[in-house]
Amino acid sequence: MTKETQITPPDFRNLGILLRAALALQVLGLLAALAHAADAAGALALFFRYAAYLEPPLLSVMLILFLAAPRLASLPPARAFAACVVASMLSAAFWHVLLQRQAEAADQASLPRTLLLAAAAASVILVWLDWRARRLSPALAEARLQALQARIRPHFLFNSINSVLSLMRSNPARAESALENLAELYRGLMADNRQLSPLEREIDLARAYLDLEALRLGERLQVDWRIDNAPPRALLPSLVLQPLLENAVCHGIEPHPEGGRIGVDIFARDGQLNVVVRNPRHDEAPQRAGNRMALSNIRERLALHFDAEARLSAHRVGDEFVVQMVVPLRASGSYPAREVARGEAA
Repeated sequence: MTKETQITPPDFRNLGILLRAALALQVLGLLAALAHAADAAGALALFFRYAAYLEPPLLSVMLILFLAAPRLASLPPARAFAACVVASMLSAAFWHVLLQRQAEAADQASLPRTLLLAAAAASVILVWLDWRARRLSPALAEARLQALQARIRPHFLFNSINSVLSLMRSNPARAESALENLAELYRGLMADNRQLSPLEREIDLARAYLDLEALRLGERLQVDWRIDNAPPRALLPSLVLQPLLENAVCHGIEPHPEGGRIGVDIFARDGQLNVVVRNPRHDEAPQRAGNRMALSNIRERLALHFDAEARLSAHRVGDEFVVQMVVPLRASGSYPAREVARGEAA
């Protein structure tokens, strides 16, 4: 069996995966009820009976797979698939024997049937989850192309080059630093966005972007960084912080002659990484469609990387526009999540 045809079990520590697996099992139970019942009322009653019978083994095997997820990820796909099926069969067998004993109506002949149904249901759900992951993989490449367009405005490069040229004679050192920032930013742009990036690198790229914008906006652009509690080794999709700051510059600073102040808060709380970006907003300023497009783009990328475990919200608070991004706290390298959450100094 080639690598392309192997069924790869998903990450069972992902909330979206667990919810979809549970829903898929309930759908299978509903189909079984419809197949065995004579009418709709009978099918509904039978479905509730099946659901009550399915819930205990479902919760048990989900807990087992949640705990075993790191180990499953290290196994070859075929062995990981077999381990998931075996875990489902063992859970079903345990609850079958337990429930039959409590009912004082043991039916040992039906145990093989329960094992067969558990193996079949687990296989169907795993195949469906794998098919869904493969179907979404082209969307990841498409999202990367969309992100490339949304992150850096087409004229940003020309503005930056013009700013550098104006400094070549008056301040060569700053012009050289600006060129280095521009090169670093575009190096990050062209990186493989399917991989997660350490927070400390994302902050460096965001600072490089803001330094370039400061060449054009000068004292109009003020930024408050509150990142003392930011875990530097936490992982997030590459270049999602920079477009949030670009939105803040384009919609909160650039339209106003007096400029304004952008606030950036990054911290870890309850196993999640929080990124909050604030910028001034005035009713008289013209609204641009690009803001919604960029936020929608980021929201899609978060869903592709983290499924239901990440969220992005945007709302107005007084005279400020606030964007909050929340992603699960994951570590880079060999650092466990508990060390990342401490936000230790690099």
